[in-house]
Amino acid sequence: MSDFLSPPTLFKCLADATRARMALLILREGELCVCELIHALDDSQPKISRHLAQLRSCGLLLDRRQGQWIYYRINPALPAWVTQVLDTTLQANQPWLQNDALRLDAMGNRPQRASTCC
Repeated sequence: MSDFLSPPTLFKCLADATRARMALLILREGELCVCELIHALDDSQPKISRHLAQLRSCGLLLDRRQGQWIYYRINPALPAWVTQVLDTTLQANQPWLQNDALRLDAMGNRPQRASTCC
């Protein structure tokens, strides 16, 4: 689907603050599972899962299963311009993500990744 990712599709996908925060945190961390996003964003599992599904359906995220955990990462096949927009947005908006990042960094018992895939 990322072959068809146009600017309006990308910006519509990221127009919700929760989805934008999730995408940027995932970019910052490499990959995150639902429980980490729930903790970082201080939000409910159904809301987080719904937003993850939207980010996957527009082609921004891929997922992988490891035991009971499903990990989400930025799609490595995204066009270069999309990656550049995400990277620039992350670097320019550290204060906006600060509280989320602090909650994530302070989270105890984070799931252990066997290894990142692909």
